[in-house]
Amino acid sequence: MTEGAETTRATRLAVVVSGRGSNLQAILDAVASGALRAEVCVVASNQPDAPALDRARRAGVPTVVVDHREVRPRAAFDAALADALEAHRPDYVVLAGFMRVLGAPFVERFAGRLVNIHPSLLPAFPGLDTHRRALEAGVAEHGATVHFVTAELDGGPSIARARVPVHPDDDPDRLAARVLAREHVLLPTVLAWLVAGKVRLEHGRVTVDSHPAPLDI
Repeated sequence: MTEGAETTRATRLAVVVSGRGSNLQAILDAVASGALRAEVCVVASNQPDAPALDRARRAGVPTVVVDHREVRPRAAFDAALADALEAHRPDYVVLAGFMRVLGAPFVERFAGRLVNIHPSLLPAFPGLDTHRRALEAGVAEHGATVHFVTAELDGGPSIARARVPVHPDDDPDRLAARVLAREHVLLPTVLAWLVAGKVRLEHGRVTVDSHPAPLDI
């Protein structure tokens, strides 16, 4: 480094998971390719045997387990998870297939820095079983949404969405697979916007490059 040169610290992403970690893998791949100019500083899970943890270890990313069955009550779990994440100094916390509802104190601790990917076109179908519910509702399109997290379940302001058509012969598994493929594009794209400073959250409203959100990808 030449005298007087400055170093720029990479944006640090903490990723929280519960299962397979395919969205985590999409993030890791985007970081490795340079499409996402960030560092995954830690991967945390509430499930000690989550396959996502193996993905993180293979990529050389530190992992943390806070088992919700061992750390009770819920408020104690939330506090332990928050402390574990904060130890790695994240700029953003990304919920990528995390299957626990986090309480208001956790959300407030990371306010404006906490994002989630949800498998529906919010505000439609918050919560679980989104693909089955979409089929039962007879909607023509379905998809996924990345949004800021608030204390309201899946109710935080949306940043971007990815849409897929619903086919007449769809079942929940086929529809889920089509949505998941789009999630793998949507989440790294939104994280790249965040890292680049393109996303603004002010008074509960989101803009991306001054355009009102949510954007469709």
